[in-house]
Amino acid sequence: MTDQKVPVAVLGGGSFGTTLANLLACNGVPVTLWLRDQQVADAISREHENSRYLPGIKLDERLRVSTDLMATLANVELVFLAIPSSAFRTVLQQIGPALAGKGVISTTKGIEQPGFLMMSDIVEQEAPDARVAVLSGPNLAKEMAAGALTATVVASDDEALCREVQEVLGSRSLRVYASQDRYGVELGGALKNVYAIISGMAASMGMGENTRSMLITRALAEMTRFAVHMGANPLTFLGLAGVGDLIVTCMSPQSRNYQVGHALGQGLSLEESVARLGQVAEGVNTLKVLKQKADEEGVYMPLVSGLHAILFEQQPLPQVIGKLMSAEQKHDVEFAAFMACTPLEGV
Repeated sequence: MTDQKVPVAVLGGGSFGTTLANLLACNGVPVTLWLRDQQVADAISREHENSRYLPGIKLDERLRVSTDLMATLANVELVFLAIPSSAFRTVLQQIGPALAGKGVISTTKGIEQPGFLMMSDIVEQEAPDARVAVLSGPNLAKEMAAGALTATVVASDDEALCREVQEVLGSRSLRVYASQDRYGVELGGALKNVYAIISGMAASMGMGENTRSMLITRALAEMTRFAVHMGANPLTFLGLAGVGDLIVTCMSPQSRNYQVGHALGQGLSLEESVARLGQVAEGVNTLKVLKQKADEEGVYMPLVSGLHAILFEQQPLPQVIGKLMSAEQKHDVEFAAFMACTPLEGV
């Protein structure tokens, strides 16, 4: 629990934004949760529950809720962004000048086109005077809100900002680790959503544990291959923001992207699967962006190509699986030689 009582804002009233705000309030941090819908805000303030996104979870009575965006930001020092990627830039364009000098921590896991931009890149463009960090890891909102033991990663080259986030967010149930590889941490959080769709499909179709284990480990190799090509530190993907986040997202029915994949495996269309979810599944949009970038960069990503072929190229699943299983069998751990021979800065 912090002794400094740094005032904090959380923008976005979905499951993760509400969870973060509640954790901060439980830590004794003065925190305001901003969301757009006045009726929902009034209901949360009155009932101390976000009945749509976190039903059954009682929220700390010290948590303040507001629909006034500029008033929410007026006197805070840290701002957590839990806004869907589709609305991320629009909101940042409204508040950019108001973020000057503040610590801005993105928790949104998506990639914007054109430009293959991370959410933190958008923060830097729209709020150039802000101090920027990202938060990512194996963080299922409902478990965190219920007090399950959890760990996450805050990443920034601003070490003081990382410490500030650790001070307000760390608690007996949540460990907050620091990293300087902001790009790698953020990229890992975005990429794993694609593989969660694949994993959900596999589970729905009754594929065995051997198959699911193979998918997850090959997914880790594939996303690390891409990330290193793009300049990320490979060791990041051995930590919470890489393999940790990948495992929980690919194994848990609580994962939104897993749920979309599960519905697809039952024979529903992509549109039906997303509609059934009723929330944003970032992996669907990330898949399109990632496939395009991998093709442009010449990075071998067979799982991404296979899922893209099923969802957007109308290729039959048996044909895609057959192609995947007949591909060349190369090295299991690709980066052993790279890591042994290449000095890694910042490790």
